[in-house]
Amino acid sequence: MSETTTLGPGRSTGAGPELPSRYDHKEVEDATYRFWLEGDYFRAPIVEGREPFTIVIPPPNVTGALHMGHALDNTLQDILIRWHRMQGDPTLWLPGTDHAGLATQIKVEEVLKKEEGLTRYDLGREKFVERVWQWKAKYGDTIKKQLQKLGCSCDWSRERFTMDEGLSRAVRAFFVRLYEKGLIYRGERMISWCPTDRTALSDIEVEREEEAGKLYYFRYPLEDGSGFIEVATTRPETMLGDTAVMVHPEDERYKHLIGKRVRHPATGRLIPIIADAAVDPAFGTGAVKVTPAHDPTDFEVGRRHNLEFVQVIGWQGEMTEAAGKYAGLDRYECRKRIVEDMEAQGYLVKVEDHRLALGRCQRCGTVVEPLVSQQWFVRMKPLAEPAIAAVRDGRIQIVPERFTKVYMHWLENIQDWCISRQIYWGHRIPVWYCQDCGGQTVAMEDPTHCQHCGSARIEQDPDCLDTWFSSALWPFSTLGWPDDTPDLRYFYPTTVLVTGYDILFFWVARMIFSALELTGEIPFRTVLLHGLVRDSQGRKMSKSLGNGIDPLEVIDKYGADALRFMLVTGNTPGNDQRFYWERVEAGRNFANKLWNASRFVLMNLQDFDPGAIGDFVQALREHGAPEDRWIVSRLQAVAGQVQQNLERWELGLAATALYDFIWDEFCDWYIEMVKPRLYGKVEAGLPGGGPEGRRVAQHTLWYVLDSVLHLLHPFMPFVTEAIWQRLPRLGGDRSATAAMVPDLDRHVAWRRAREMGAAPALVAEPWPRPNPALRFAEDEARVALWRDVIKAIRNIRAEMGVPAGKKAEVVLQAASPEVAETLRAGTVHILALAQASEVRIEPVSPAKPEQAAAAVVTGVEVYVPLKGLIDVEKEIARLTKERDEIARELERTRAKLANPNFVTRAAPAAVEKERAKEAEFVQKLSALEARLAMLQRARQ
Repeated sequence: MSETTTLGPGRSTGAGPELPSRYDHKEVEDATYRFWLEGDYFRAPIVEGREPFTIVIPPPNVTGALHMGHALDNTLQDILIRWHRMQGDPTLWLPGTDHAGLATQIKVEEVLKKEEGLTRYDLGREKFVERVWQWKAKYGDTIKKQLQKLGCSCDWSRERFTMDEGLSRAVRAFFVRLYEKGLIYRGERMISWCPTDRTALSDIEVEREEEAGKLYYFRYPLEDGSGFIEVATTRPETMLGDTAVMVHPEDERYKHLIGKRVRHPATGRLIPIIADAAVDPAFGTGAVKVTPAHDPTDFEVGRRHNLEFVQVIGWQGEMTEAAGKYAGLDRYECRKRIVEDMEAQGYLVKVEDHRLALGRCQRCGTVVEPLVSQQWFVRMKPLAEPAIAAVRDGRIQIVPERFTKVYMHWLENIQDWCISRQIYWGHRIPVWYCQDCGGQTVAMEDPTHCQHCGSARIEQDPDCLDTWFSSALWPFSTLGWPDDTPDLRYFYPTTVLVTGYDILFFWVARMIFSALELTGEIPFRTVLLHGLVRDSQGRKMSKSLGNGIDPLEVIDKYGADALRFMLVTGNTPGNDQRFYWERVEAGRNFANKLWNASRFVLMNLQDFDPGAIGDFVQALREHGAPEDRWIVSRLQAVAGQVQQNLERWELGLAATALYDFIWDEFCDWYIEMVKPRLYGKVEAGLPGGGPEGRRVAQHTLWYVLDSVLHLLHPFMPFVTEAIWQRLPRLGGDRSATAAMVPDLDRHVAWRRAREMGAAPALVAEPWPRPNPALRFAEDEARVALWRDVIKAIRNIRAEMGVPAGKKAEVVLQAASPEVAETLRAGTVHILALAQASEVRIEPVSPAKPEQAAAAVVTGVEVYVPLKGLIDVEKEIARLTKERDEIARELERTRAKLANPNFVTRAAPAAVEKERAKEAEFVQKLSALEARLAMLQRARQ
């Protein structure tokens, strides 16, 4: 391992090995993660008497790959975990993967078909399941390695899989318990069926979106030959299964027809006209066909009216024998043929465009088919009520709160949950059917005999359980349930669940009602929801659009810290965010900025002894300069801001506060201000001057850099750990932050690392707390004024086009003697940072400097005389010409936009382009007018 990637103890005096001149994220990140794993810093200890902080990872699919949603979700979790670990809490982040029944089966079947031309049916259940386990063995660690590349500090010693032995036992216990309580039943119901995947789907596995369709109007002739009743439908292919025509009982148009019969135009079958309130009289003609075997509403109507159920669409989307001459056709080909036939026979009245909500399989996108099937269901009402109460009474908090209403609405209107799936991969339904007595045996252990008659002729149900049935147990099954394990007793209930709002129903609600039913406790206290990561245009990332972005490619190019920082700074709870490459680059630039600033600090700490200053507060007051006290005081404020935002789940605001402080205040201001003292150019007797002042400057740099590395670590763990390892430390390997913690022995991670003999690591360091003794309000105000003045001078120079290398005289007119005194104390910095050749400080007076550009900040009038810097007359002429050109362009653009023919006939993009040009010209014109006004004043 090269010196650049070696991590380990720093020095008690002086800085550690010099940081390389360039930050290489690839070397740093891989070496740092190995260092963490070798030190076992992520393992969560049980510490009796201390409340733990626990998160269970939303388990990604075992055969999946990290996508941008995973990157966001796990970045947020890792920030919370690292923060709490540093706060001294016993902290567990439990990782694992989901077997993802249907999704994994589809994936493996695709490979089988491509490579061997086989389907799961060709192999049979046993051989196919063997292939899936082989797939899992080969690719199952992929997602784990990818999470590690992201920097996830999971306790890998506790990693779980939803089909490992312990979790499979938990699934069996869940099924048996609900079955014995009468909450699981087998029934014939209308379900959503995927003809492609050939399995039943639960309601929330069906995505419903409005799409363009057609509304077909057909005449159904009355039996007595007296006329027709006109019926509207969106699905002509299902009319072959019609067993009634239905009208509303209060619809005056059809009251006289109720009880009569029609002869079906396609089948010739005589079917009744019935009355039921399920009809919307405003839809179509107010008369609809009833197909009980192919529509959820018609299914209920059919039961109420004792209608015949005729299934004309099969399990693969093909027309059945009951469809007569259309048997064997695909359902959509049948639609086309039957419409043609009805038109030829004079029964088709018209076809209209119509918007309809189509249900599609979430996995494969196939339009689902409502079919009557015998499936296993969970009775949801008794389970939903406690889950509603847990959120309503505040035991569980959903963040942001607006999603509470969504959660409540879904549970209050919940339907029974179809849990059986016609697939091979997953937890097989633990029900055995007796071939002799027909009884069902359900038990924790696989039975050998029927529990009713003792017959050995029993067969297990061929179906598997819905993937979410096992995922619903994740917060407690992973900790050992149904056994009473030490982990379950200590870490459960968990603290917070971080997940996307899109699986609030799929997963979150199911975990809550399952936990309350099985453990009697809530599974977590807080649900922190985040949104989707969309592309830069706001579109959902998808294969079809080709706009997906692989997080691993981003990490390879820019580093994990850059990706993490981009994701968190764009995040607010519950809201979608957009992915911008420019913001990833900004994250990379921030890491480089921190690296370069740290190199400077470390190079100036070579002769530094962190133990030389006993009382830092006293040293700051006696030997420090105002800028030392300012940066230390600002650090306390920012540490408080970060803490407050993390506690409020505003992780993005916390990261932004750190970015602003580190980049602007620490790097761009304090380091620049302190350079003369580090180089020994400030004499003793001046504020912060001499050897004592230099030592205070070094100590301040050490303390502030150490603190910001601690605060930034949860957000950008790799670069912060690598830099921190080079920082000097006090005796006992204590950092500047650790030295300020009075009860360090109570810090779980810090103490455990030392007890194990592990090297000091930032990941196990204490979290910085704001120290009231290090707040210096007067110095904050003093330096704030210096900065405002310097920024005003810089702005004047930029606006007036003063060449960068030219120094300028500066005149500051102070509103009071106190302000003047503050300005005199900062003269050295104004000279250095505003490129001033001379700084004159005088009281505010009517007499103003000649030919000077001016600005005003609180309590100070700032003047930069322009004579000798620029040719004022020449600059006025140049700007006047530029202003007039822009004014003409603006006039042309406005004339174009005022032309109705252009606005109405041109492409929308062209119109928008002209409007953007207008806004740009207005902005430029305003800026030019302001500069000209300033020059006109300077000329007077």
